[in-house]
Amino acid sequence: MKTKYVFLMLAGFIFFTSNVLAEKAVLAGGCFWCMEADFEKLEGVGEVVSGFTGGELKNPTYNGNHEGHVEAVKITYDPAKISYKELLDHFWINIDPFDAEGQFCDRGPSYRSAIFVQNEKERKIAEKSKKGIQKMFPDKKVVTPIRKASTFYPIKGDEIYHQDYYKKSSVSYKFYRWNCGRDQRLEEIWGDKTDH
Repeated sequence: MKTKYVFLMLAGFIFFTSNVLAEKAVLAGGCFWCMEADFEKLEGVGEVVSGFTGGELKNPTYNGNHEGHVEAVKITYDPAKISYKELLDHFWINIDPFDAEGQFCDRGPSYRSAIFVQNEKERKIAEKSKKGIQKMFPDKKVVTPIRKASTFYPIKGDEIYHQDYYKKSSVSYKFYRWNCGRDQRLEEIWGDKTDH
C-alpha cells in the first residue's frame, strides 16, 4: 500500500490532497488484452498493466521465451471505491474457472488462470471467494489456483503494442475476442451475471 501526494495547480491556487491510497492486485485470466479491457472499465480501477508472472525466467517476452509464466495483469485500484473481494467477484465472471489447459481459444500453460496473492489477508479473501464459486458449481471442479505473488514483468520495448491493445486496435481486438468465443463461453457459464 502506498500513500501518494497529489499537487494540482489550478487558476493560481494549489490544492493538496494526502492519503490517496492505491493497492495492486495481480490476476491471470488468459489473454491479457481481454483482462485489461475487462478491468479498466471498473470504477475505482486506476491502471491495468499487461505482463507476465508466475515463472522463474527473468525478463520474459511475448514473442521470445516466457516459459513458466502466465499472461497476467497488474491492477492498481482505490480500495475506498472497490475492494479486493469485488475485484475477485469481477475476475470470476470473466474467466472459465473449470479450464486447466488455458482460457477459451487460447491453449497452453501461459494462458491458464490464477490469482496471485501478496499476503495472508489477500489469500483468505481469495480462498473464501474460490469456495463460493465452487459452491455455485458443485458438479464441476474450480481449477483456478491461488498462488503466491512473484515478480511481475510488464510488457515493454518492441512488445509495448500489447498494452492497451483493445484501444489501439479495437477492430482487430473485437474480432479476436469474438472469434475466440470468450463472451459466448462466459455467458454459457455465468448467464446474466456477465457484463458484456
